[in-house]
Amino acid sequence: MADAPYLVALALVEFGGKRALPLTGKSQSAAAAEAIDPGDDGRTLALELLLRLWQRSEEGPLQRAAGEPSLLLVELPMEVMSEQLPLLKANWISGGETAAFLSSLEGLAIRAWRITIAKYEPVSFIAWP
Repeated sequence: MADAPYLVALALVEFGGKRALPLTGKSQSAAAAEAIDPGDDGRTLALELLLRLWQRSEEGPLQRAAGEPSLLLVELPMEVMSEQLPLLKANWISGGETAAFLSSLEGLAIRAWRITIAKYEPVSFIAWP
């Protein structure tokens, strides 16, 4: 399963004006990697990430840092997840351009979705970008 993609939920946010990029992820099975959308795995990761954000809300006011694409679910090759994503994250947190971060992430992702929800509707995934 070393070649299986990794599914990552991430949030570009600010707590009290300070940038943060919490994330959570899991390895994908071959069947999940071929599905049209991330399904239950994606919903589980989104819930876990949002609960972590809620727990950190004591650090200060929470604000999205990138508008609509502030909450993303991306499918990445494992080597990108372990080698390149930490560098992108560190660069963005230290003041890098948000547009450059999103563009780089888009270039590395196999597939990606914005995580959205509407009143009385379940979590949905919209292809990103």
